[in-house]
Amino acid sequence: MLTTMRPIRLLMIFLLATLAFSAMAAQRDFPASTLRGKLTITDYPNVTVSGNALRLSPGSRIWNTEQLTQIPNSLGTDTYVVNYTLNAQGEIDRVWVLTPDEASQKIETQRNGNKL
Repeated sequence: MLTTMRPIRLLMIFLLATLAFSAMAAQRDFPASTLRGKLTITDYPNVTVSGNALRLSPGSRIWNTEQLTQIPNSLGTDTYVVNYTLNAQGEIDRVWVLTPDEASQKIETQRNGNKL
């Protein structure tokens, strides 16, 4: 009886530790050129960012709040607070949909290289 209890107990401890670590928010680093705005997809690949008309570049990537890639059409016409970068042509090439906690932080502290 004791020999079967120990592996089960170790498994339970491992599972609880895994859940605890996954619940901790991972802080994302953003490139130094990152900008912040409110993004709405109007007519893919056309978007507005804080009222300015822009385009998503071919091959652009969007990460949701769980750091999973998102298909632009799945965002619908809602408005999201995002960090984003522009390519050399002035098109948006990377977008990160921010969590409320991330959105409350200043962009200057989120840019890679500005961490203490």
